[in-house]
Amino acid sequence: MKAYRGKSVLHGIAIGKLYVIEKKESSWTKTTIADADREIARFQRAREEAQTELDELYQEALEQVGEENAMIFDVHKMMLEDLDYIEGVENRIRTEMVNAEYAVTVTGEEFSAVFSSMDDEYMKARAADVIDISGRVVKILEGREDAELHTKEAVIVLADDLSPSETIQMDKSKILAIVTKHGSANSHTAILARSLNIPSLVNTEIDITKDYHGKGAVVDGVEGVLYIEPDAQTLSVKEKEQAKIQENAEKLRLLIGKENRTKDGRTINLYANMGNVEDVDKVLLNDAGGIGLFRSEFLYLGREDFPTEEEQFTAYKEVVSRMEGKKVIIRTLDIGADKKADYFGLDAEENPALGYRAIRICLTRPEIFKTQLRAIYRASAFGTVAIMFPMIISVEEIRKIKGIVEEVRTELQKEDISYGDVELGIMIETPAAALLSDELAKEVSFFSIGTNDLTQYTLAIDRQNQKLEPFYDSHHPAVLKLIEMTIQNGHKEGIWVGICGELAADDTLTETFLDMGLDELSVSPVYILQLREKIRSL
Repeated sequence: MKAYRGKSVLHGIAIGKLYVIEKKESSWTKTTIADADREIARFQRAREEAQTELDELYQEALEQVGEENAMIFDVHKMMLEDLDYIEGVENRIRTEMVNAEYAVTVTGEEFSAVFSSMDDEYMKARAADVIDISGRVVKILEGREDAELHTKEAVIVLADDLSPSETIQMDKSKILAIVTKHGSANSHTAILARSLNIPSLVNTEIDITKDYHGKGAVVDGVEGVLYIEPDAQTLSVKEKEQAKIQENAEKLRLLIGKENRTKDGRTINLYANMGNVEDVDKVLLNDAGGIGLFRSEFLYLGREDFPTEEEQFTAYKEVVSRMEGKKVIIRTLDIGADKKADYFGLDAEENPALGYRAIRICLTRPEIFKTQLRAIYRASAFGTVAIMFPMIISVEEIRKIKGIVEEVRTELQKEDISYGDVELGIMIETPAAALLSDELAKEVSFFSIGTNDLTQYTLAIDRQNQKLEPFYDSHHPAVLKLIEMTIQNGHKEGIWVGICGELAADDTLTETFLDMGLDELSVSPVYILQLREKIRSL
């Protein structure tokens, strides 16, 4: 038996045979060409084919893992459309009279080096994306294929690394687990694996060879260990642990229809976060009490122009109608930072997380904002709808928002268009909002705390910067104090307070949140029953 330690992406245990993926390596060499125009045309054809592939991958990922996780393919497509990148490749072909494979590779490496040298961590992360898109174009130029599974039985995939496109294209019914030598728990591929509910290890201390192909193995996503040819005792122990995990999952299904009530009679609402219309199936399957965060950005991403009022109304109406009276809280668009759409015409920023995003766009471009609000209000006639506004920092912003909302309501009344009684709330994502929560609570019907941004802004730590991982503490006393302050100030003004960030699913904090008096937790649908069990045990 051999055991190799890795970093766990998703807890769970998988037992089966290994399937080693050996990627066909690039075989091109630098060559001198005679016709630059012909080579540039060849590059452009490959680039266009890559864009088509990325469009297809985006749609596939949208269906499988939702808008937020599908965004990587949209980002890659935008990079392929970058004029500096295109001109860099074409100029190299024309001035050096070299083949397209060489020009694409070298240009990609140069752009990647520029990104890597930047101080901003978001821009540094784009270095790997440039290499990825350049590799995709070269692959097409060479006629190579992505890594694929050719197996009739479900297997444990073992590879040096996998790209997001390779992960999303594999037949998920044939994957028991994924183990890679490289990668990190925050890589795009790891995020996709987590969203697909596939036990996975990354950064595993193993030298992969074809000899491992077909051998029996165990992936322990709880301990973060890969066992190859486990001995009888180890296999027996892991089979029992796997059975217990499966048994617990089946027990959780028995909680469908039960109340989220503690032993001493305290009830809390459990709602679901979702990113597109298709997610309603998961929300209903896991018996969520409502939708606590409906990310509306999916309507704006992966397209060439703004969605019309009618397009938005149709999407909102479908979700609201299918929820059959359960509350649906729609967050107004949170474009900006890492969520980009070219047609918004947003300038590049040195620090996008602190830049022109979310409500700041809506308040300075009210024509976009009013279109969305009209669509949401129209959909509210078909169920129970609330609206929450992201990245709030002042009372003045709320008053401006309410003024625009009143304009929309007046317009709809004049047009004899019906709408429901819509609650208005805000997200508490900035320390400023938490510290002013006593004043903000007088203006709205509810607070929803976005702990992801609140934590990074409070600690002054970019949560996507892996170098800062040892310093990032989502349980930091300062963060918890801001959460408690927000809850107390909300309750003083008679409004309810929830959490829709990642901390909502952290069951080590559930009792703490209940002690603080929290009214609602909104999490990914897969965590609903797990949290219900926790609440009922307290």
